[in-house]
Amino acid sequence: MKLAITGGTGFVGSHLIDAALAAGHSVLALARRQQPPRDGLTWIDGSLSDSASLERLIDHTDAVIHVAGILKARDAQGFEAGNVTGTLAVLAAATAGGTQRLVHVSSLAAREPKLSLYGASKARAEKLVEESGLDWVIVRPPAVYGPGDKETLDLFRMARGGTIYMPPAGKLSLLHVDDLARLLLALAEPEAPKHRTIEPDDGRTGGWTHREFGDALAKAVGMSARTVSTPRFLLAIGSRLDVLLRRDRAKLTPDRVAYFCHPDWVASPDRAAPRDLWQPQIPADQGLKQTAEWYRAQGWI
Repeated sequence: MKLAITGGTGFVGSHLIDAALAAGHSVLALARRQQPPRDGLTWIDGSLSDSASLERLIDHTDAVIHVAGILKARDAQGFEAGNVTGTLAVLAAATAGGTQRLVHVSSLAAREPKLSLYGASKARAEKLVEESGLDWVIVRPPAVYGPGDKETLDLFRMARGGTIYMPPAGKLSLLHVDDLARLLLALAEPEAPKHRTIEPDDGRTGGWTHREFGDALAKAVGMSARTVSTPRFLLAIGSRLDVLLRRDRAKLTPDRVAYFCHPDWVASPDRAAPRDLWQPQIPADQGLKQTAEWYRAQGWI
């Protein structure tokens, strides 16, 4: 296939491009800055706010995989621009360019739009996709991890230090980034299901409690570590300090605290991918160990 990919320079997008090229597809991907050349990959200079670059990206492609989005923003307007307006621009370019197949990467946060500004923006983007008239499918990944991920890096570092600070008691689902990439490619195929929302996971029924996840992280880094359930008010204080000290580079923001403290981020089995289309191949114990080894090799932990 000839695929258009947004967010190709990010964590999920870069793994997706690797998987697409390995599968023999040709790829066009957006980039704000110059990127190294690769066989089968054409970089398109531009961004989601540049309609001309989006037209060059999407025109006469077989499918669009829309990965780009933002996890953190200063305010509602920032999330609106990154997750809603950007999605609307992709939909317009796909419609104008005659590309019907759209795989939209959302988030489990869209299930609870009142919890956070991030979740609200992802829910609004989903609504635009559903009303687009395209052959769409929405994917709501759970907590995605793997080599190169900077979002879960702090958890691995805490595991190395012997204490892992988690949100209040709750459960979550996990998914290795390479399994997610395989799913996105499978859904880009013309015969794949359309007009449905999929919530993938690593195959662990009922997900992981925060303590179970902490134990798995400790095992992955080869350390003995305890998992501490952190009260929400302490996370709220920590988020304000993080924003104060790291500003735009802050990882723990007040909006993310609201999201993290929800007790149920387990993928719904009713929204699982068809088993004949895709199944996870990387168990969490294997994937977390592989990720820890990658971090160690890079000197990150």
